[in-house]
Amino acid sequence: MSGRKILFFISFVILTIAISSCDSNKKTGSLHSVFEQYYEDKLRLNPLEATSIGDARYNDLLPVTISQSYKSALKGFYSKYLNLLKRHDRSILNENDKLSYDILKWECSIQLEELSFHTELMPINQFESIPLFIAQMAGGTGVQPFKTVKDYDNWLGRLNAFCTWCDTAILNLSQGMKAGYVLPEALADKVIIQFHSLDHGPVQEHLFYRPVNMMPADFPESDKKRIKDAYLEIINNKIIPVFSRFHDFFQNEYLQACRKTAGVYDIPNGKAYYEHLVKYFTTTDLTPDEIFDIGNREIARISGEMEKVKTEVGYKGDLKSFFNFVRENKALMPYKNADEVLQHFKTIHETIKPKLKILFDLVPKTGFEVRRTEAFREKTASAEYIEGTWDGTRPGIFYVPIPEVSKYNIFADEDLFLHEAIPGHHYQVSLQQEDTLLPKFRRSIDFCAYTEGWGLYSESLGKELGLYTDPYQYFGMLSMEMHRSIRLVVDVGIHYKKWTREQAIQFSLEHEAKPEQSIIAEVERYMAYPGQALSYKIGQLKILELRAKAEEKLGDKFNIREFHNKILDSGCLPLMVLEEKINHWIESVK
Repeated sequence: MSGRKILFFISFVILTIAISSCDSNKKTGSLHSVFEQYYEDKLRLNPLEATSIGDARYNDLLPVTISQSYKSALKGFYSKYLNLLKRHDRSILNENDKLSYDILKWECSIQLEELSFHTELMPINQFESIPLFIAQMAGGTGVQPFKTVKDYDNWLGRLNAFCTWCDTAILNLSQGMKAGYVLPEALADKVIIQFHSLDHGPVQEHLFYRPVNMMPADFPESDKKRIKDAYLEIINNKIIPVFSRFHDFFQNEYLQACRKTAGVYDIPNGKAYYEHLVKYFTTTDLTPDEIFDIGNREIARISGEMEKVKTEVGYKGDLKSFFNFVRENKALMPYKNADEVLQHFKTIHETIKPKLKILFDLVPKTGFEVRRTEAFREKTASAEYIEGTWDGTRPGIFYVPIPEVSKYNIFADEDLFLHEAIPGHHYQVSLQQEDTLLPKFRRSIDFCAYTEGWGLYSESLGKELGLYTDPYQYFGMLSMEMHRSIRLVVDVGIHYKKWTREQAIQFSLEHEAKPEQSIIAEVERYMAYPGQALSYKIGQLKILELRAKAEEKLGDKFNIREFHNKILDSGCLPLMVLEEKINHWIESVK
């Protein structure tokens, strides 16, 4: 080949590569626009999610999420973005874009599958529902802001929409009664109690009136009067009546139609629905039977560790009686007021601060607070973490229920703080929200198996963080891990193997150190929220498995901070996607 031909050939190749690269960049750019538009469209469809992350554009809106028109809109939304993804060649994407592609594909696919079931016919339970979330926001200290006049007007708009949602819920519940989609009777009883706390005045003492008492002093007097009058009117004429309608409907009609059984197997297409929920909440292909077996194996393993603690503290009875001993040990109930409990958690935080630097490079900027759970839901609530806003104006909040401080047992508090607060949910969620390199939809997306798996994995870091020096606190960690292992057995037992509520309660009592009332609340949570309880242990086991694999494969090259970076630096991932990512990282380090 002549020099001129060679030169022409090289130029042709360079031009071809440049055109190909340009086309690839155009496709990637187009894919990024898909990610951005997905995020914007999703927030419009889910204004409560927007409020939760601090995006105030839709703070006055609440769609009727249980209407057929809304379900149709969701179906069109997820179908649209699944089809848009199919137009892009995944193989030419960089690693971060491949993660985004895989996450969005999973999310759209699993949500479309969810829409094939009639969840709108059972829209309310005692654990998680729109009325509970709105009531939590109504107190004025939650995710709904009450700082400006517009904030107060936004809430009025949202409350009007909420009343429409509630009326639709009663119609749907009535339809569910006819079609066999009804709650277990034990859950309906709890819902009646919750509604009764909100179905009467005096208006000025009602939970929904609290924002008026918190109104900023610098509001113009005319606005203060207008807002006060508007809140009095809507609470008296709409909010109290709608909760009264709920209460009367549940008490006089719905309760009589409720199921005596505990599991969703007993609703139409219930077995298929539970199999879907297992996939939805674990982000794996594990079957209910496989999860049931994993749970039993973990219970046996953890029981052995508990026996060692029992021997260490010199207790002579069997393990079951040791559970009761720990539950009723007054030395583990040292506090007289709720502030002492909150201060106890702050002390735990101070203890672990020096060691956090050894395990973590990535530290969130978002603020953090410990608060007591609001009184209206405290008796039925579990400890929980509520994320802060993206802009940092609202901190992450660790809520602690303290219904009876004299009976508050601290034996699992170190473990609880690691899970719900630091380095658990506060680190993981805040880092995800703060990462501006992620597409916006990935900064807010949540997969329970990853989120709760990280929380439970964080509990296992206690000794590395200077905790669990007291055998009872270590037993607390084992107890909480046992609790999550029991969930694998009990959740599948209730919803797939036709266990009764009483069977589930008894199984839990025999294997963990929680008081009976707490166990009853937990079992009823599983009944109300099938499948979600599986995510904790399945996620933890996957992260532990990946850490053990990395330690074995990398040997001296293994760095714990780098491993934690790789788990956390891509935001929330389905477990199958996380495993692929960590395997790729291990190979790159090798």
